[in-house]
Amino acid sequence: MPGDSHVEEQVFGGEHHSGRVARPLWTAIKRGRLGRCPRCGEGKLFYAFTKTVNTCSVCGEEIHHHRADDLPAYLVIVIVGHIVVGSFMAVEATTTLSNLQHALIWVPLTIILALALLQPVKGAVIGLQWALYMHGFGDEKDEFESHS
Repeated sequence: MPGDSHVEEQVFGGEHHSGRVARPLWTAIKRGRLGRCPRCGEGKLFYAFTKTVNTCSVCGEEIHHHRADDLPAYLVIVIVGHIVVGSFMAVEATTTLSNLQHALIWVPLTIILALALLQPVKGAVIGLQWALYMHGFGDEKDEFESHS
């Protein structure tokens, strides 16, 4: 019955949305991109290539509950794809390289760019989640909705 279901509205962000103090969005994204804690900017965000620390060693902010999931990988694919495809088209239009030469240029460039961007993009996504009180950064437990 339509009147029996209770769905609570999920609100992200601070101040005018939820009454919580707004966190600095662009500062948090920048700190995350640089591999630092989005709260204090001092502690390390990663202990391995893409493995985040459980808590910040400086301010104690819990980070283990972030939910970056596949978004950083999707963003890296979009960024690298635009760079490589655009560059390939420009080179193809102005030169006469063989297919082997193209492969020797674009395959390594694609791999290097993807690896170089993955950690900063993941850090930026975590900074975004922290600034908007998403996925446990708002001191409440994430709960999954049942669709029954």
